[in-house]
Amino acid sequence: MSNPDGRFTDSGIEIKPVYGASDLAGFNEATQLASPGEFPYTRGVHPTMYRGRLWTMRQYAGFGTAEATNERFKFLLGAGQTGLSCAFDLPTQMGYDADHARAEGEVGKVGVAISSLEDMRLLLAGLPLDDVTTSMTINATASTLLLMYQLVAEEQGVRGDQLRGTIQNDILKEYVARGTYIYPPRPSMRLVVDTFAYCAKEMPNWNTISISGYHIREAGSTAVQEIAFTLANGIAYVEAAMAAGLRLDDFAPRLSFFFNAHNNLFEEVAKYRAARRLWASIMKDRFGSTDPRSMMLRFHTQTGGSTLTAQQPLNNVVRVTLQALAAAMGGTQSLHTNGFDEALGLPTEHAAKLALRTQQIVGYESGVADTSDPMGGSYFVEALTDEVEARAREYIATIDEMGGAVAAIEARYMQDEIESAAYEFARAVDRGDKVVVGVNRFIDDNASITDVFPVDVNQQRAQTARVAQLKTRRDDAAVRAALDDLATAARGSANVLYPMKQALARLATLGEVADVLRGEFGVYQPS
Repeated sequence: MSNPDGRFTDSGIEIKPVYGASDLAGFNEATQLASPGEFPYTRGVHPTMYRGRLWTMRQYAGFGTAEATNERFKFLLGAGQTGLSCAFDLPTQMGYDADHARAEGEVGKVGVAISSLEDMRLLLAGLPLDDVTTSMTINATASTLLLMYQLVAEEQGVRGDQLRGTIQNDILKEYVARGTYIYPPRPSMRLVVDTFAYCAKEMPNWNTISISGYHIREAGSTAVQEIAFTLANGIAYVEAAMAAGLRLDDFAPRLSFFFNAHNNLFEEVAKYRAARRLWASIMKDRFGSTDPRSMMLRFHTQTGGSTLTAQQPLNNVVRVTLQALAAAMGGTQSLHTNGFDEALGLPTEHAAKLALRTQQIVGYESGVADTSDPMGGSYFVEALTDEVEARAREYIATIDEMGGAVAAIEARYMQDEIESAAYEFARAVDRGDKVVVGVNRFIDDNASITDVFPVDVNQQRAQTARVAQLKTRRDDAAVRAALDDLATAARGSANVLYPMKQALARLATLGEVADVLRGEFGVYQPS
């Protein structure tokens, strides 16, 4: 059938006017429509999906001081949130304390400032760490923040095997899309693998990585590129861990993923289904896994920040609802919904609560949770799932030919592909081929909001003073000895997390730990 008006998904997949049985030629119903909870998990990783329990409603929060973020956590838990998700400011992400010259003007701006174990104590004060699951969006300094979290839990009497949550710890996508890297790719991969090994022994219920397509999509990729590059990075992490001597089915069940949700409802649902099926076959056929838990792609979803508009910001409530519906119909394990005002600043309490209420309405009122994989068997969605998977496989094959994800990143292959996709999307919006309501059509210059989250100009001064006071009270000789042990481990092959934990327990700062590793690993400068 012809397609005279040329409809395409955001990934450039042509959409036919109507779909039928003939579009599923070669479709293996026995395999691809296996029941939810069965290989290859196209229809979901659990047999009953949300009939047993809804996804974890995990609103992203973090700003200013540890005390302020602790208050927002408690506000969201009181509103019915079921998991914590923490954002850290740029100095924390880049391994600088609040008193460092490069932290000037950035402390507490896009996340909470954490410079030491004392800050982490304030961040987690009064929170039930043996009950709540916590996600931390942190990468280059992920091991440091994880150990601080564990130390605070131990002070509360909570053992490592009782802790549940996730650190993002996905350094490869930082070189591809986001930029909060410190060390070169290969020593950074060592830190990731050391974290895998540490958690396998000390924190067995913790998800040691959240392999992230979210930021790849935010940088401008298509849906196909999002899952292809994310799974290629996942392959690299598995290979690195196995090369370090870790047993596949000891660490692979704790791998998790993080995807975006954009506005094209059907392509997004197909994307999640294709990603699950593709990862299951990668783990089984490429790596020889025999543990079903290693083959299950479990993922968190966040609605698309880059889709939100400063123009007519209340329209973002509708966008976020569509995106949340796509994530739920696609079988996500946890979800963050963005505030409608996030194109203007950090979400206000009003916007954050409305975003959470959006999840709750989708979960309890829409009927989407009543059956597993409600889109399963749709001619359109099944055909789209097949096409998304096929195109993602082509990208992965190209990356394999280049020597894997690290080599592809070093050659700027992924970066160039994403930049090209972002450029083409921007051109389509400029031409009016891609409609963005309120931006290039249905414009209303009078639709605005004035309630924007305030930034405390004194937060850097207070955080800097806290770091200075900490350094006057601690045992500097003990700190230096622990940091020397960390340097020795970094120069050799020992797991660096054990001496790092000792240094943090003695009140070494995050910046001091990062400086030791900078001295041993070097600092990455992209060519």
